[in-house]
Amino acid sequence: MILKVLMLIIFFGVLIGIGLYCRKNATDVNGFVLGGRNVGPWLTAFAYGTSYFSAVIFVGYAGQFGWKYGIASTWVGLGNAFIGSLLAWVILGRRTRIQTQHLDTATMPEYFGKRFDSNMLRVVASIITFGFLIPYTASLYNGLSRLFGMAFDIDYTVCIVIMAILTGIYVIAGGYMATAINDFIQGCVMLVGIVAVILAVLKNNGGFLEAVNNLAKVSDETVSAQPGVFASFFGPDPINLLGVVLLTSLGTWGLPQMVQKFYAIKSEHDIKKGTVISTFFALVVAGGCYFLGGFGRLYDVDVANVGFDAIVPTMLSSLTPFMIGLVVILVLSASMSTLSSLVIASSSTITIDFLKGNIIKNMDDKKQVLIIRIFIVVFIAISVVLAAIQYKSSVNFIAQMMGISWGALAGSFLAPFLYGLYWKGTTKIGCLASFAFGTIVMILNVFLRPSFPTLLQSPINCGAFTMIAGFVIVPLFSLITKKPDEEIVDDAFICYEETTVVKQTTSLGE
Repeated sequence: MILKVLMLIIFFGVLIGIGLYCRKNATDVNGFVLGGRNVGPWLTAFAYGTSYFSAVIFVGYAGQFGWKYGIASTWVGLGNAFIGSLLAWVILGRRTRIQTQHLDTATMPEYFGKRFDSNMLRVVASIITFGFLIPYTASLYNGLSRLFGMAFDIDYTVCIVIMAILTGIYVIAGGYMATAINDFIQGCVMLVGIVAVILAVLKNNGGFLEAVNNLAKVSDETVSAQPGVFASFFGPDPINLLGVVLLTSLGTWGLPQMVQKFYAIKSEHDIKKGTVISTFFALVVAGGCYFLGGFGRLYDVDVANVGFDAIVPTMLSSLTPFMIGLVVILVLSASMSTLSSLVIASSSTITIDFLKGNIIKNMDDKKQVLIIRIFIVVFIAISVVLAAIQYKSSVNFIAQMMGISWGALAGSFLAPFLYGLYWKGTTKIGCLASFAFGTIVMILNVFLRPSFPTLLQSPINCGAFTMIAGFVIVPLFSLITKKPDEEIVDDAFICYEETTVVKQTTSLGE
C-alpha cells in the first residue's frame, strides 16, 4: 500500500509542477487554448493519443468488446491506429492547420462560423459540443471505480473528486501547453504500462500460445455455436465488430477535442513526424488494450450481475502490488489526459463561440481566459456530480452516454468539417442538416431505442450510421440550396495557394 500511494504522490506532484511551470504560456487565448500554435510533434502526437484513449477504452470498451468478440476485438485497436490516427493525420493534419490559422480560429465551432460566415452555425455547434462533452466526461470516471476499490479500498466519490481537482489545477494554471506536456508524460506511462500488463496477464495464463488455446476452448451457445469462435480471426459477430471499428476510429475525425490538436502544430516537418509517432502510440495502446480484453473469458466473471466493467479489474487483481500500482497510474493517466482535453475544448467553445459577441459584446483576451478558467471549474464540477449520481444510483443512462456522445458529435461534425476543408461547394445549410441529423438521431436512440431497426439499436452502430449518413447529407443539401458566396469561399481557400519555398530534400523543383 505504501508503494502504491508513493507512486501516486510522485505522479500527481509532477503533473501539478508542470501546470505551474507553464503559467507563462497561458496569458492569452491563443496561448491558453492552442499553446501559441508552437507545439512540437512529440507533444502533439502524444496529446492526440492520450486524448483518444481513456479509462473508458482500457476498462470499459476493452472488457466489453473483448468479452463479445474475443481476440478479434484487436481489430478495433488496429482500426484506431490506422484509421483514427494515421489517416486522420494524413487527411486532416495539414489542411486543418493551414486553414484554421488563416481564418484565425481556435475551436471547431469558431471554424464553422468563419468558414461559412455564419454566426448561427457557430452557436449551434458550440451548444452541441458543450452538451455532449459533459456526459462524455462523466463516463471517464466509470472505469476508475473498480480499480481504485481493488487497489486502495477507498470510496469512488473521493477518487473522482481528487482526480478532478488535480486535473483542474494544472489545466487552469498552464492551459494547453501544460496539458500537452503532461499528456506526453502520461502517454509514456500508458505505453510502458500496457505492455507490462499484457506480458503479466499472458504469463499468468501460461504464455501466449497457452492462453489462445484455452480461449479456443471457451464456448457460449448464446453468442455462437461455432467452436473456438473467441480465438478466431473475425470473432462471433463481424458485422457489429465493424460498427465498433468505424465509430471508435473514424469518429475521432469529427470530435472537437481531437481535431483541435491539429490547430497547434508548429511546422510541416512536425506533421510528418507526428503522424508516425501518433500511429505507433495508437498501435501499442489501443491494440494492446483490445488484445488484452480479448482474453477476458479466461476469467470467472459474472457479467450478468457485475457488468462488463468488472472484467479487466478481475484480470488484473492477481498481479503484484507494483503492477497494480502501475495499472492505477496507467488508468489515471488515460483518464486525466482525456479529461484535460475535454474541459479545454468545452470551456473554450462556450466562451469563444457562445458568450463572446452574443451574450458579452466586449471581451478582451484577459477576460476570455478568465471566463474559460471559470467554465473549466463548472464543467469539471458538473461531470463529477453526474458521475457520482451514476455510481450511487446504479443508473446506466450516463454510462451509455459515451457511445451517444461520440455518435452525436462525430455524426454532426465529421462530414461538414471534412467537406469544409476540401470542397468549395459546401454550404451552411448542408452543415446545419448534418448537425440536426446527427444530434436528433442519437437523442432518439436514447429514448426510443426499441423502435430502431435491430442493427441500429446499439448506440455504437447508430453513431457509425450517422457519420456515414453525413457524407450523403452534406453534399445533397449543398447542391439543392443556394450556393455559397464566392468571395467568402475564395478567401477561405486562398491559403492553400500561397507559395512556400522549401529545400530540395522536400521537392526537386522545376
